[in-house]
Amino acid sequence: MAVLDRFPRHIFSSRGWGLLGAGVLSLLAAQILGRRDLLALALLLLVLPLLSLAGTRVLKPRFRVYREFNPSPVETSATTTVRLAVARAGPGNGLALMEEQLPSRFGQSPVFRFPARTAVAGTSRYEYQLRSAKRGQFLIGPVTAEFSDPFGLSVHRHAIDAGDVLTVTPAAVELPATGLAGARGHDGVTATRIRANPSDDDVMTREYRHGDPMRRVHWAATARHGSLMVRQEESVTTPEATIILDQRFQAYAQGAGYVSGGAAADGHELVTSDAFEWAVTAAMSISTHLGERNYALRCLDPAGDPAFLNSPSAPEPEADEYAGTGGLQSIAESLAAIALSGPRHGAADAGPQPFDDRLMDKLSAHRLRGPILAILGRLSPAEARALAPAAGFGANAFALLVTDRAADTGPVLEILRRGGWRAVAVSAATPLPAAWSAFDQDGAAGLPPAAGSAAADGARPVAGGRR
Repeated sequence: MAVLDRFPRHIFSSRGWGLLGAGVLSLLAAQILGRRDLLALALLLLVLPLLSLAGTRVLKPRFRVYREFNPSPVETSATTTVRLAVARAGPGNGLALMEEQLPSRFGQSPVFRFPARTAVAGTSRYEYQLRSAKRGQFLIGPVTAEFSDPFGLSVHRHAIDAGDVLTVTPAAVELPATGLAGARGHDGVTATRIRANPSDDDVMTREYRHGDPMRRVHWAATARHGSLMVRQEESVTTPEATIILDQRFQAYAQGAGYVSGGAAADGHELVTSDAFEWAVTAAMSISTHLGERNYALRCLDPAGDPAFLNSPSAPEPEADEYAGTGGLQSIAESLAAIALSGPRHGAADAGPQPFDDRLMDKLSAHRLRGPILAILGRLSPAEARALAPAAGFGANAFALLVTDRAADTGPVLEILRRGGWRAVAVSAATPLPAAWSAFDQDGAAGLPPAAGSAAADGARPVAGGRR
């Protein structure tokens, strides 16, 4: 048996290999002794395992597999429960050993027997939990099952479903309340005077002007003032915020270059870096922070295109406007598999250029409707000069520069500051709440020394305020 254990078990079982070996010996004996009965026995011993092999490959049992994730999608470092339901879709019986195929980051794949002891109406149910410290999209499954023929001679393992994609989104970091978003009420809305249909709850009045419709006449105010008065309503509008997420490879591939982390649904590793992972977490956290304060969000890339146009996990890649809980969920899913893109070796890119007129046109279409927040990698002085005028399109303009070369950020920060931006240089080690709070502070005191910011290199990491 020790010799048989060395043979591959995914083709024949030990019994099958034993019959084949006996068949070969019988064939040799029949040839030497000239015995026809040994020849017939040899053929039987050789053909039976081969027929069993063909049967297990051709007559594959069919199953229905239903897989559910709860919650789905799930945030990084959070646990999701996977529920499996397996039932036969055709005739057959007997036991089968099944295994749920998992990416290596999730550890050992769960193995279970079918049917389960608790099977109900022919359906076996199983449950296990998963957790990922990295964002991405991961193929969970397929379920593979090992089958054997009735004689136990041949063994065959095959997939009985195609698997399902689990989306792991970046977890938002809670940010402290600051004055970055400008004046707003407790519910996050800002007051705007408009001319609309009358409202009894929120009404201002003015003197009647020629052409005003009579339906807007406020009779109580007319009686008080002794002249014709019309309604002029004070309404509330949802404030807007624009987030520019830099995802260019050259802006983040610093020092040791880039590393792979997370995964796409096709199994390939995402092209990312520690700095870009910090930027993705910042985008998720800022979106959540503003969304919870009733801000409508616009997410763009440096070229003015929708920020998630190239994200394989984006529910709506061409969308750039998000609002409410559904909008935040869409942003989270879009950030799950976003990766660095663009040229890697300084080659000229024939595509849209960053911070050009296309971006400015997008920003001018929503001029002064709310803050602009740019989450950027390394910028050259020329790129900073191209971006600087964009501050004029926002009620406020804030820039986070994620770079490990803090000593080089001084000139770039100064260019942005002169253009009207509040700019903070951070590294992948900077606590995000500290970087967020630094916008409300003047000078390097906003970032702790452990942040790895420009303070350690003698450069000024924070350029605050407008001139």
